[in-house]
Amino acid sequence: MNTQSTPVHVRLWHRDFLLMSVATFLISVSVYMLIPTLPLWLFMYVGLSPLEVGLSMAVFAAGLYTFGVFCTFLVQHFRRNQVCIVATACLTACIALLYYVHGMEPVSTAWWIILLQRFLTGAFFGLAQMVLVSTLIIDTAESFQRTEANHSAAWFSRFSLSLGPMAGLVVYKWFDFDFVLLGAMSCTLLAIVLILTVNFPFRSPDDDVPFVSLDRFFLPRSFPLFVNLLLVSTVVGLLLSLSLTDRFYALMMGGFLLALLAQRFVFRNAELKSEVVTGLILILFALLMMYTRPLPVVWYMVPVFIGLSVGIIASRFLLFFIKLSRHCQRGTSQSMYFLGWETGIALGVGLGYIFFFNEPQRLLITALVLTVLALAAYHYYTHSWFMKHKNR
Repeated sequence: MNTQSTPVHVRLWHRDFLLMSVATFLISVSVYMLIPTLPLWLFMYVGLSPLEVGLSMAVFAAGLYTFGVFCTFLVQHFRRNQVCIVATACLTACIALLYYVHGMEPVSTAWWIILLQRFLTGAFFGLAQMVLVSTLIIDTAESFQRTEANHSAAWFSRFSLSLGPMAGLVVYKWFDFDFVLLGAMSCTLLAIVLILTVNFPFRSPDDDVPFVSLDRFFLPRSFPLFVNLLLVSTVVGLLLSLSLTDRFYALMMGGFLLALLAQRFVFRNAELKSEVVTGLILILFALLMMYTRPLPVVWYMVPVFIGLSVGIIASRFLLFFIKLSRHCQRGTSQSMYFLGWETGIALGVGLGYIFFFNEPQRLLITALVLTVLALAAYHYYTHSWFMKHKNR
């Protein structure tokens, strides 16, 4: 059988790797805290329409690609950790801009300021995370441990998908949107401190590095896998556009923990195709329960299924991207995976507000269609295509 399991080495979890993983988690949390809370503020305080709120959330996806083509040039001509620190500091400034806008009179708050802030937030978040996942985290691991390092560090970002929105909603409920923004800025500043504590040796810059390059940014040969991942993450984004509670995200975290156990014991020597197929079937089951059985018990089961399915699907897709990369393309494969995941989340949230605001049944039907499409694409094309083109 075509099987694959990721070994666990205690030696990987040294100080530098752990600090970089936590920094990745904190940066992601600072962005995910705004997914459920920013639309609430835009509706209640700024008075935007669902279309304007949806576009404000979706433009984040466009920002993710802004600095990608310059990523290699930046990390080759400047200290790579300093590039990440500057990008994270700019991300902090973007959140601070939102804090300043919140202090303005509602009538003086222009929508274009919100759009610009969201675009720049996506741009600096994308640069910071691409440098982290494609360079800094890899630099902290030995060559034979780098696949495990990528796999383990990605789980920290994945946990932020539940813990970030949950923290944002709790703070918003008990305090105010001001404190949500302060919490997000605290996360980015703490991430900067953690990156500063790790010593990265100086490397002489290459003289022939082009100013614009796809290296560490986009891996064209993995595009079919990128599209399939985009379909899955868009479904997740659509669900996040619903009015979910902090309990939903807490239970989703329970699903993530189950996914870790499932990878260790259930899928350890299973057929390579089984994880993605199982995860997509779980999403279908969760969506059908939400659509046909709107009972209280469903809202305890659904988030666990969503967390479990997202955990096993995202982990397997990440390893697929790594296996598609050629020599010296590991960092590029990480950025490609990151872009596919974050683009889908942002687009899904934006489309949810634009087309399905206060129409959850239509949203669930659309999510069901996209999930079936993702399952069919993976089963009939993407998996066989991957088996033919993998390099590792």
